[in-house]
Amino acid sequence: MDYNQIKTPGVYIDEIPHLPPSIASVPTAIPAFIGYTEIAPSLIEPGAVVKKPTKISSIFEYQQYYGSGFEETDISITIAFDSTQPVNPAITTTKTSKKPTYLMYYALQMFYANGGGECYIVSVGDYSANGIISENDLKNGLQEIEKIRDVTLISFPDAVNMDATSYYNLHSLAIAQCVKLQDRFTVMDVWIDDTPPQPGNPPPDNVQTLRSAALYQDLDDLKYAAVYYPRIYAQVGYVYDEANTSLKITNEPNGKNYDGKLNGAKGSASSYYYLAVNQLQQSFYVLMPASTSILGIYARVDDSRGVWKAPANEEIINAVQPEISITNTLQDGLNVDADAGKSVNVIRSFPGRGPAIVWGARTLSGNSNEWRYISVRRFFIMAEQSIKNATEQFVFEPNDQHTWLRIRSMIEIYLTQQWKAGALMGSSTKEAFFVHVGLGQTMTEDDIWNGRLIVQIGLAVVRPAEFIILQFMHKMLSES
Repeated sequence: MDYNQIKTPGVYIDEIPHLPPSIASVPTAIPAFIGYTEIAPSLIEPGAVVKKPTKISSIFEYQQYYGSGFEETDISITIAFDSTQPVNPAITTTKTSKKPTYLMYYALQMFYANGGGECYIVSVGDYSANGIISENDLKNGLQEIEKIRDVTLISFPDAVNMDATSYYNLHSLAIAQCVKLQDRFTVMDVWIDDTPPQPGNPPPDNVQTLRSAALYQDLDDLKYAAVYYPRIYAQVGYVYDEANTSLKITNEPNGKNYDGKLNGAKGSASSYYYLAVNQLQQSFYVLMPASTSILGIYARVDDSRGVWKAPANEEIINAVQPEISITNTLQDGLNVDADAGKSVNVIRSFPGRGPAIVWGARTLSGNSNEWRYISVRRFFIMAEQSIKNATEQFVFEPNDQHTWLRIRSMIEIYLTQQWKAGALMGSSTKEAFFVHVGLGQTMTEDDIWNGRLIVQIGLAVVRPAEFIILQFMHKMLSES
C-alpha cells in the first residue's frame, strides 16, 4: 500500500507478507505410453499422423478414446471328454504366436492393476499395419511428448516386437530427451530374440545384446533410464476374434461333438461354448514386457511411501510368473556390470511371497556412486523441477540480498519438509542439505553484472539398503 495515496482520515489495513513463497512438489509418476491403438489417430483428428497426447486416469477412459486390444485369431481350443470323468473335461488352449504384436491395451491393464494413476496415451497408428511396428512411428510419438511438461516417465509397450537395433535406437532417443529436458525417466526391457536357435548353436545372449548396444554416447547419461528382465506372464482381459478362433469338442457324452469356429458353437453346444470362453478369459496368460507393470509400481510406491523409496521388493499384481526363473548366481551378473555398468533389474519368484517380485533398483548407470539407484535419480528430478518452477517468479527481480534471502528461505522450508518426510539423511537439517546463494558464496560481481543469480543446493538423499549383511558369531560363556 502506498501510504502517500491516503487522503481520507480513517483506519486502513495493510497485510504484510511474512512467510516466503511455498514450493509444491511436481507429480512424479505420470508416464507417456507411446504405441498403436485400435482407433486410428486419423479417425480422431482427420489428417493427423500421431494422435495428440491425451491424459487419462483409468482403463475405462482408454477404452472410450482408443478402443480395445487387437483381436487375436491364431487360437484353438479343444474340449476333450473322458468317459471316466464326464463332468470335468480336459480343456487345451493353444496359440500359434508366443506373444501378441500390439501390447498397448494390455500394458494399460497392468499399469492400473499395479497402482497407476494419470498417464498420457500417444497413438501412432492403428492395427492395420499387419503387425509391423515402425520405428519412425514411435519416434514421431516421442517427439510429441517433448512438448508436455508434466510427463515424467517414458514407455514404448509395442517396441519389444521390433528388431534389436531399432529397439535400442528408439530408447537411445528417449534417453537423449530425458537428458535434454532433465524432467523425465525412461523405463525399458531387455529386448528378447524369439528366433529359435539353429541346431547345435547356443541360444542368443539377450543381456549381452543390451550391454553391447550403443544406447547413448555418454555412459553417465544412462542414469536417466532403467531396464528390467525377464518378461512376465500376465493375467489380463484377453481380446480374441470369436469368428476366427477354432473350437473342437470330442467324446461328448450326449453326442454333441463339434469342430468349427468358437462363435458357431453358441447354438449347438452353448454350455461348452461358454466353458471355452471362460477358459480363454481366465486361464490364457499374455507374455508381456515387465516395464509397463513397473510403471504402475512406481506410482504405487510414490503414493504410499514417496519417490525416495526404491520401487523394488514389490509384487507385480496379476503376474502369473516370470518367463524364466532367475537364481542368485544368474542375478550376480545382471545386477552388477563391471564393464559398462548397465545394471539389469530382475523379476523373481519367491515361495510364499509372490509369483513375480521386483528384485532390483538400479539405473543403467549402475557403476556410478551418485546415480546408481532409481529412487535417487527420480527424487532429484522431482526436487529440481519443483524448485525450478517455484523460482521462476523471481526472474527479473532485483538481484540483491532481499531476493537472495527470499529464495533461500523458500528452498530451505521445502527441503525441511522433505527431510521430515524421510527423503533426506541426517539427524538435523544441516546434515541433510545446504542452500547457498549470495555474493562471495555462489556469485561474483561479474555474475551480478551479467544478470546471473546462482543458487547451490546440496542434498543427502536416502539410499536403499540393497545388501543387508547379518554377522553372526559364537558367544563365549563369561561370568559377567
